[in-house]
Formats: sequence, C-alpha cells, structure tokens
Amino acid sequence: MYGWIWRLLPGGLASKVFIAVVLAGLAAAVLWYVVFPWLEPRVPLDHTTVG
Repeated sequence: MYGWIWRLLPGGLASKVFIAVVLAGLAAAVLWYVVFPWLEPRVPLDHTTVG
C-alpha cells in the first residue's frame, strides 16, 4: 500500500518526502482535533473504579 501511495505522489524525491510529511501531519491533526474528541466520551479509557 505504501509503495502505491509513493508512486502516486508527484515530483522527485524531495517533493515526495515533503508531501508525505504534510499528509501525515494532516492525518494526525484530523485524528487529534476531530476523531479523538468525538470518540472520547464513547470509550471509557480513563474511567477506573476500585472496589
């Protein structure tokens, strides 16, 4: 899969590396600011009980 994505990116090596880093940052930002806040109330990861 990564080879397929790498071949689809335009330009030379430097351009491909830059675009890949930007895409990875964009994916991380979407996860951090959209997906995780939406998911946090639905998944009780930090709700512990001792009893």
